[in-house]
Amino acid sequence: MPLTLALLIFWLVLGGVIAWATGRLGKDVPRWVSLITLFIHMIGLIVLWIQFMNAGGAAQGQRWYLELNLPWIPQWGISFYLALDGVSLLLILLSSFLGIMAVLASWSGITYRIGFFHFNLLWILAAIVGIFLAEDLFLFYFFWEMMLIPLYFLIGIWGHENRVYATLKFFIFTQASSLFMLLAIVGLYIVHGQATGVYTFNYNVLLGASKAVAPNVAFWLMLGFFIAFAVKLPLFPFHTWLPDAHTEAPTAGSVDLAGLVLKVGAYGFLRFLIPLFPQAAFAFAPVAMTLAVIGIIYGAVVAYGQTDLKRLVAFTSVSHMGFVLLGIFAWNQLALQGAMMVMLAHGVTTGALFILVGDMGDRLHTRDINQMGGLWPVVPRISGFSQFFAVATLGLPGLGNFVGEILVLFGAWRVSPLLTVIATLGFIFSTVYALWMIQAAFFGKNIHNWKLAPSTPREIGIMVVMALTVLWLGLYPQTFLNTAQKALEALQQQTPRPAAAAQEVGALAAPQKTVGVEQQQQH
Repeated sequence: MPLTLALLIFWLVLGGVIAWATGRLGKDVPRWVSLITLFIHMIGLIVLWIQFMNAGGAAQGQRWYLELNLPWIPQWGISFYLALDGVSLLLILLSSFLGIMAVLASWSGITYRIGFFHFNLLWILAAIVGIFLAEDLFLFYFFWEMMLIPLYFLIGIWGHENRVYATLKFFIFTQASSLFMLLAIVGLYIVHGQATGVYTFNYNVLLGASKAVAPNVAFWLMLGFFIAFAVKLPLFPFHTWLPDAHTEAPTAGSVDLAGLVLKVGAYGFLRFLIPLFPQAAFAFAPVAMTLAVIGIIYGAVVAYGQTDLKRLVAFTSVSHMGFVLLGIFAWNQLALQGAMMVMLAHGVTTGALFILVGDMGDRLHTRDINQMGGLWPVVPRISGFSQFFAVATLGLPGLGNFVGEILVLFGAWRVSPLLTVIATLGFIFSTVYALWMIQAAFFGKNIHNWKLAPSTPREIGIMVVMALTVLWLGLYPQTFLNTAQKALEALQQQTPRPAAAAQEVGALAAPQKTVGVEQQQQH
């Protein structure tokens, strides 16, 4: 059973190699290889999810539901250590789901070097799954860097006109920030070894390392992780690579960037930064939460000022991921579960919007909102789905984004009422840019006399599945809250917030409990 964890990664690696190798057999062969690989991967994950829920998560007294720990370079304290809990399971499910959507969305749009395209796509997903499973810091860094290379090729080869500039900017930002994290990992390895005599990259062993490290050293080590995760998130002011990368990336690249790559930054804060450096992280929390709120407002305001539809959607990610960071550093059960829900809902809604923007761009050969208008009668299905996902993005009750963001605000209120009040302005600004986008693109007069091809069954199928997922997240979030609950409780219990009293607000625990019901936990 633990070998399942390795299979979740290597199945995607194998699928990518086969897709590349079959590229000369015809254009459709690598597409089908990629799609079948991901469908089998998704089926296996669903079976694992059902088993996880039936078992109630990890067994009593156990931290992980599944573990695989094999020696890799034992003389350096490096192991091939993978572990799964509810948080990583949900994010891997999101990765596989969006991977299927990305393959389907690029079915007809990628017309050259198709095998190599699907090789890179599947290897990005394999690296992301590895990040969500790795519990050895060296292995985590290995997958972190592995994700960068195929994403570089994906944008650089199949991107749009300014893809070289966007690719270089993306590479410089991410590679430079990754070096900070590498230095911090090596530094933690050394100081822990000097203090305890045990030189290891094992996550579970290093969790208590900060207690043996001088506070100023722990702060600088924490800052190395923070910079790497902040760039990936992306957090204001480390975000400037994101709009360019999104604008120039092919549709599948944008789906992966928004839906998955940004989530590894959030996951890094949640899984590694705060648990490894609790004192330094909580001391830095006011700064991080302030930057998160600035990002919420800034991303929404700047999105309103965009005329490129794809760039507009890209800036919304800066705003929504600000809610995620706000919830993580609030570090209570309401806020953490809200952050998880925002990650899931944002991945689906923003991924869907990028697919719709790609479909419109293929038909209009422009993404300039000023060139649009009156498109609803011309492409009613694209228009209708665009409106649905736009109102989901602005946080309409009953849809996934609302659940996550409102839980984040409830949780953040217990830590900083002032920042929470300011963050609520994000709802107002998101309403402005979302409704303006719909009005400018789809209503009014069709002054350019656009006559466009109708939506294909493939395009409609993608949107129906993604819309139903957003409804599931919004109308019955308990499925996802229950999956993540024990893992989030374990994270919070092993790293209690210093300012908290002996009691902590409980999660949305069992199905019979509702939002707002408090559960007292003793730390």
